[in-house]
Formats: sequence, C-alpha cells, structure tokens
Amino acid sequence: MSQPQFQSPQHNPYNQQPSQPPMPPAQPPMQPWQQQPQMQPGQPYPAPFGHQTRRGHPVGAFFLGFLASVVVSVIYSGITVATYKEQSADTAHTLYVLHSLLNGAAVGALIGLVGRRSTGAQISGAVIAPLGVFFGYTNAFPLIIADSQGVPAIGDMMEVDPFMPAKAWWGSQSDTEWLSLLGLAVAAGAAWGLAYVIGKRR
Repeated sequence: MSQPQFQSPQHNPYNQQPSQPPMPPAQPPMQPWQQQPQMQPGQPYPAPFGHQTRRGHPVGAFFLGFLASVVVSVIYSGITVATYKEQSADTAHTLYVLHSLLNGAAVGALIGLVGRRSTGAQISGAVIAPLGVFFGYTNAFPLIIADSQGVPAIGDMMEVDPFMPAKAWWGSQSDTEWLSLLGLAVAAGAAWGLAYVIGKRR
C-alpha cells in the first residue's frame, strides 16, 4: 500500500497567497525652491487662478443711477422755476446744457462705481441720463404755467394740448431742435464715458 505524498505549501495550488497590489511610486521630496511661502498674519490669501476681477452689481447701479438722475432733474426744474423771469434765451440754453452734463456725470459716476465693468449698466446709464434731461425740462414747464397763470391753468393745458411741454422742449417754434438733441447727446456721452472710465479702474 502506497503512502500519500506530502506536497509543500509552495507547490499546493489551493494554498497560494493572494497577490499584493503594486505600491504607488513614492513622490520625490519637494525641492527648496518648490516650497510654498508661509502666509503671514494679516496678509490676503492669493487668488487660486490668478487675479480675479470683482463683479459689479448692474441692478443696483441702474437704480442708483436712476435715483441720481431724478434728483438732478428735480434740482434743475426748481432752479428753472425760480429764475425763469430773469433768464434770457442764452441763459436758459446754457443752463439746459449744464444740466445735461451734470445729469450724465452723476449717473455715470454712480454706475461706474457700483456696476464696475458691466456693459449693461453702462448702456443703461446712457439711457437714463437723457431721460432725466428731458423730464427735467418738461416738468418745469407746467410749474412755470402754474406760477404765472395759476394752478387751474395746468388743467386747461392738459385739455388743450397735453404734449405742450414736450413741444416746448423740442423747440420747433424757436428753431432750437439742435440744442435739444445736443443736450441728450451730452448727457448720454457723459454718462457712458464716465461709467466706462470709472468701471475700468475698479
């Protein structure tokens, strides 16, 4: 009777050890020039992907620009009503152009500060400022009528021709249409230009 042969563990197919996963290669030590500098207290953290520009607030810029245009327009209307009796034609024209410039500058400065580089905010400023110039003149017209002819005269004007303030602003009867358009262009240019310059620096 033959005795069973004993097989060593290294020859036993049922006694094989599981293969070990390969070890990842060791990372080379960081060189001295590759070490990151330690941040000192109080220093700002560096941007992860280089210099990042801060985004503006177009909606807030629009409302602030609109508010500034309304305030400047109301001031212009008040000055016009208070001094229209002493104003000559040249004085009225000069005051109108100055109002256009001031309205555009106020709108453009606020939009540039708040909206920064937002193109939409800059375009909105070029629209808001001319509207402020237009309504600043047309709002002064009925106030002048009320001051010179009484408050009931405003109702009569609305019944006869409600667009009389707009026609007076256009100046078709005095051949000053070019001056009306100049005021709009000055306001739009000042608002857009100042908003662009200020927003580019922020």
